[in-house]
Amino acid sequence: MSALDSIVVKHNRAAGFAFIALVYVAALVVGVVTYLVVASPSWPVRLLLADVAATVFVFVVSLVVGNASVYDPYWSVAPPVICAALMPHRWDWGTVLLLAVVWLWGVRLTANWAVTFRNLGTQDWRYDDLKRQFPRAFPLVSLCGIMLFPTLVVYGCVIPAVFYLQHPRLTWLTLVGLAVCLLGTGLELVADVQMQRFRRANPAGGLIRQGLWTHARHPNYLGEMLMWWGVFVVAMSAVPNYWWTGVGALVNTAMFLFVSIPMADRRNRRRRDGFDEYCRQTNSLLPIPLVRR
Repeated sequence: MSALDSIVVKHNRAAGFAFIALVYVAALVVGVVTYLVVASPSWPVRLLLADVAATVFVFVVSLVVGNASVYDPYWSVAPPVICAALMPHRWDWGTVLLLAVVWLWGVRLTANWAVTFRNLGTQDWRYDDLKRQFPRAFPLVSLCGIMLFPTLVVYGCVIPAVFYLQHPRLTWLTLVGLAVCLLGTGLELVADVQMQRFRRANPAGGLIRQGLWTHARHPNYLGEMLMWWGVFVVAMSAVPNYWWTGVGALVNTAMFLFVSIPMADRRNRRRRDGFDEYCRQTNSLLPIPLVRR
């Protein structure tokens, strides 16, 4: 039983929002202080340690409330904050456009989390599955798998953006990258709105076969992948020598392909009648008619 089980904030949606907002303000303070006190002259190292420190703080709070989903907004909150915090004083169209795109992505994804947030008594089904599989080791699984690993992925994805912000150069390739970011964000927005409408209209559940979901099982994941590949393309337009920063987008894509998508498909196969037939009729990611060989 968690420390907040007897407090109204645990099962009150508005109180839960307020609590998480305070947690993230405190996590920001922890991250900023860590960044400032670390002695390393390398800002990527200081940023990494600040990111980890903020994550560990959120993890400790999750133990107190008994809910690993306290971490869920971190994915969409951290990149806009990092980009804004490390934004140089020298502004130009390239930096303004990239910062705007990252904030658009972050605000939209955070808003989607807010729409689906119930209260601090409800935890993501994936975390519940892991807790059932590893009851004794769940705190370690939560720290390393649910929180630190995604934090490192987010760090890897946002690093190209920070390099670009510090060495901006607006070219046709920059515009291509920004267009890919907007395409990804747009895909996520449309897919999430369609899913929310479907769930409201079908509270008993079922398989969505409308809009982008007609031909794809995970169009929202495709949008997330495109967002960070777009950021990488933007970075390559100004700092091509930092090509190795593409590892962040690569790992992010691998995480969806080999972890998130298989987990979601296994769950739907258990819970949804006809899911195997649905898989045979649809692509995993591309919202286009399935090409049959």
